[in-house]
Formats: sequence, C-alpha cells, structure tokens
Amino acid sequence: MASWTFLTIHARVLLLVAHDPGVRLRDIAASLDITERGAFGIITDLVEAGYVVKEKNGRRNRYHIQAHLPLPEPTARERTVGEVLALLTGTDATVTGKPATAAGSPEPGSDQDGQGPRQNR
Repeated sequence: MASWTFLTIHARVLLLVAHDPGVRLRDIAASLDITERGAFGIITDLVEAGYVVKEKNGRRNRYHIQAHLPLPEPTARERTVGEVLALLTGTDATVTGKPATAAGSPEPGSDQDGQGPRQNR
C-alpha cells in the first residue's frame, strides 16, 4: 500500500471540520493518526490563513469554513474551498454559495452554442 495520501493533511482536516464543525482536536488527531499538537498547528494554520474561523463555545471550539475563499494555489480556473469540499463530501455545491447554472445555459468561458471554448475546435 502507498505511504502517501492524495490530499494534504490540511485538506483532510478541512474535510473533518466540514463533516463536524464541533470536532475536537483529539478527534482530528485520532482520525488522521497525528498528535493533538499537530492537529492544533494545522487548525492554527487554517485560521491564520483565513480559511477557518474559530468560535469559542463554552469549553469547546466550533469551526466555520470560509467556503467562498479561493484555493491557495493558482489553478487554470479559480476554485473556491467550498466547491472542492462539496465535491469531496458529496454535498450540493449550492449549499456553499456557488450560483447554480440554469439547465441548458452555456458554462462561463464557452460560446453561446454550449460546445465549450472556441479554441481547439
């Protein structure tokens, strides 16, 4: 079996938070086979980068993912955190604030006949 994973540890923590915004650092650490200190460091990275907002709720923390923010790496078509999480969690992308495209409407960047970009036709 491969000793690497497809998603970074930061992405995997985001997925855990997406499934349970009240997840404890202890549970993050156990799920990902890392230390609690490592889980705290990753959450801190995500908070400092603005991708997660931490809200204190009594003795527990609750995390809010800022789904509208773009991914940190440059891509051909800019994607938001919410779009990627929706894909990975199997949820409806409209929940993350992505506007729904009307049926039969051409995608952005395509011509009016809906056959895609004009290049390479």
